[in-house]
Amino acid sequence: MHRQLVALLGLSVVLGAAGCGGTLDAGHDVPHGLLPVDERNPVIMINDGWSDNWSGEYAALLANNGGPPLVGIIVNADKYWRTLSDNVTGWTNFVMAALSSGLAGIPEVTASNAAQLVKPSDGQIDSTVPNRSAGGQLIVDLSLQLSMPLRPVVVLAEGPLTDVADAYRIDPTVVDRVVVVAALGTYSAPNGVMNAPNGDLDPWANWIVAQRFRYVHVGVGYDQSSDVTPAEVPNLPMNSFGNWMAAKQPKIFTDITTASDQVAELSSGLPQFVAGAVRAAPDISAGFDASKGLTLVPHDGGNVWLVTKVTAPLAASQLWQWLLTPKTFGH
Repeated sequence: MHRQLVALLGLSVVLGAAGCGGTLDAGHDVPHGLLPVDERNPVIMINDGWSDNWSGEYAALLANNGGPPLVGIIVNADKYWRTLSDNVTGWTNFVMAALSSGLAGIPEVTASNAAQLVKPSDGQIDSTVPNRSAGGQLIVDLSLQLSMPLRPVVVLAEGPLTDVADAYRIDPTVVDRVVVVAALGTYSAPNGVMNAPNGDLDPWANWIVAQRFRYVHVGVGYDQSSDVTPAEVPNLPMNSFGNWMAAKQPKIFTDITTASDQVAELSSGLPQFVAGAVRAAPDISAGFDASKGLTLVPHDGGNVWLVTKVTAPLAASQLWQWLLTPKTFGH
């Protein structure tokens, strides 16, 4: 129980900081961390499989503990999680477990059959034929409803960027209302690369998003198997959410090069998680090459933020603080 005690006692200040209101500086709303978004921005989550990481759990717990409101859950399929109906069923079961345990503000799942986008013959982004997918349309609609000039909607992309790029082709003005935070690719100083994991799933969508959106590239992961160890499973809450997590724990991936999708949630919703970030821009000088990940290079004032370092121990500590606080589940 030592880690739980640390979470409850040693990190209470962190939670208090994460739940505070906006800080005004000479009339300007200042982000709380190193990124252009923080715990006050509403979030839309995009994911594929439900079983390999804790992204949904972090999003739901953040939303119930002073973090970003979770306003949309988009589920799609790709070459790794091929069956959309299975993915949707898993995420729907997650939502039901969360709601029945007293967690509030968990939206229903939106299934999005988003085919990989195709580079047009003229090579121009704005000639791309859109899917007009359910996910792309939801991004457009929710951003119109919820975005404010100093508080854009965050799209947490934890799979292919297809729905995000599709949203742009549906409504190009969406880029003024959305910031994309993606658990995608890699970072090796000084550059980020939009490659595997996730960045290999739709290269043309990457090309579009990196050039048109404000984009946060989280290409650093951590060992998520330490978030909930087998020895800690009995300490999970005695409700449907705890039972859900207990059943899921053996399925969690342990290879940090293929997992840790929740770094998107943590980077945007828990500002202290990001220990280093630099501005960057996509290097498009060599042109589009689907076989190579697009490189993101440091550039002052660029439209990209590269997360260069994360505070990994904070993830598990904060997770257990939320899980062991009765008010999390409405009690």
